Amino acid sequence: MNTRCGYIAIIGRPNAGKSTLFNRLVGQKISSVSYKPQTTRHRILGVRTEVDAQFVYVDTPGIHLGGRKLLNRVLNKNAMNALHDVQLIYMIVDGGSWTREEEHILRQIRAVECPVILVLNKIDKLKQREQLFELLSRSAERFNFAEIVPISALKRDNIESLVNVSKQYLPVSAFFYQEEYLTDRSTHFICAELIREAAFVFLDKELPYATHVEIEKFDAEQTPVHISAVIWVEKDSQKSIIIGKKGDMLKKIGSRARLSMQRQLDIKAHLEIWVKLKKDWQDNPQVVGQYEK
Repeated sequence: MNTRCGYIAIIGRPNAGKSTLFNRLVGQKISSVSYKPQTTRHRILGVRTEVDAQFVYVDTPGIHLGGRKLLNRVLNKNAMNALHDVQLIYMIVDGGSWTREEEHILRQIRAVECPVILVLNKIDKLKQREQLFELLSRSAERFNFAEIVPISALKRDNIESLVNVSKQYLPVSAFFYQEEYLTDRSTHFICAELIREAAFVFLDKELPYATHVEIEKFDAEQTPVHISAVIWVEKDSQKSIIIGKKGDMLKKIGSRARLSMQRQLDIKAHLEIWVKLKKDWQDNPQVVGQYEK
């Protein structure tokens, strides 16, 4: 039996639903998800293996314009680099809301030779079928997409259709990874992402973007597993907000993150989190360099 295998880059502007789709395709939460834009900071690899095909998905940071910090530039570079050395690209658009970011992405895609599937996400928000037909028509005029597939990543609508359509664009090849392989990211990485996701849930406005999470300890020899983490912030005022009155906010973040770790990693966990100050870390090459890995 001939098998197919290839890399698929998932690209789009912030909050288009890339990470939700990525997790649905892989079948496990690997990339952190939030209703707030620019949650994803790393290129994250996830693998879906079927009987005759292996899909190696690359989740990317949202392409955004106007960011001036070193972190912003690195995130955009990470996303654009993912367009190379892949066999297929998913361009994710949020309900057909074409913005300057989508036009910027299209300009980059025009320089790439591999096929591009336009994934129209969040179609569950369209109230009338005519809106979908109009959206499909307008989208087809913008670029010579190999396919246009409407989905709702949140509702899981049409995900299998996207998978089936994609298979024909993967080259005939042996699988790159063992069948049980899911991601190139470590347990430490997943724990840090779950803490940052919890911060996005509870913290308002721009504060979550000023945080950076590091796992300092993961002791699996103990039961429950002992995990120690640091949330780095840029200002003393941010530190006070994250800790909250009598530590209440930090407790909420920690509780949610711990429960997520237990569900996702199938462990019993004891989680300790500290909040520390590292001024201007978003322009610090030593810290931001971690997002290039």
